[in-house]
Amino acid sequence: MSWGAGVRRAANHPELQIVAGSVLISFSAVFVKLVHVGPTATGVYRNVFGALTLFALIALRRDRVFNGMRRMRWALLAGLFFAADIFCWHRSILHVGPGLATILGNFQVFVMAAVGILVFHERATFRFLLAIPLAVTGLFLLVGLNWTGLDESYRIGVGYGVLTAISYALYLLSLRAARREPERVSAVANLAVVSLFTAVLLVPVAVFTGESLRIPDTRNAVVLVAYGVLCQALGWILISRTFHLVDASRAALVLLLQPALTFIWDIAFFGRPTTPVEAGGAALAIVAIYLGGVRPARAVAPERTA
Repeated sequence: MSWGAGVRRAANHPELQIVAGSVLISFSAVFVKLVHVGPTATGVYRNVFGALTLFALIALRRDRVFNGMRRMRWALLAGLFFAADIFCWHRSILHVGPGLATILGNFQVFVMAAVGILVFHERATFRFLLAIPLAVTGLFLLVGLNWTGLDESYRIGVGYGVLTAISYALYLLSLRAARREPERVSAVANLAVVSLFTAVLLVPVAVFTGESLRIPDTRNAVVLVAYGVLCQALGWILISRTFHLVDASRAALVLLLQPALTFIWDIAFFGRPTTPVEAGGAALAIVAIYLGGVRPARAVAPERTA
């Protein structure tokens, strides 16, 4: 099969684009672990390089970026919550490793569901009610069996992971509100604005926490560019442009590639020590995320494509 034929086949099968996006984004935490830059500064460059890529695409497409401040408010709020998400998630990665940090962040589906039930009076499905004990059991097998024996750094990392799930859910809710605005800009333009505003917010945080924004060498620069272009820009585009075309349960299942692969990369690349009990806990947690994330098509939110 020729390269052109392969591209056309992917365009006609939106599931393949979601798979490709999930695989790309599964390397996000790997890039954070590989780079020798502070966690907040890493977030700055992820969003700077991602925004530059997205604005270049907008220029090629001649998309509209600004549509009035009133309609921009949700994008700016999304940038605020995404900055909080990046701040917490990057620190969780450094404390507990890419795999567990990403699984914890994907618990956003339960925060989203809770908001839907409590605020929007959505019905709690049987799948969701089943997912809660599975998630708790999986998390307990991952970190709870020896919680008192874990060092303080590891426990802090778990805490950051929980905060990641909360801030990421708020980010997704803000994005959903932005996409429901009348006369809204394109998804690419919206993501570009969110990325730029996130970077602007993270710069003073990095300075305040004493992190240098200097990129030490070419290797780190390449990793940061790859992080921004592949994960923040390309991965998001592949998923967002076809997500609404795929059946909800199938899309949620495909998106589980991201936390599952990240956990595998953590073991393969960084030698994460994993017992059979912990592996079983990770599998249970991922199944619970899937069950908790399945919604009718109009209400499904993507798993962590961070």
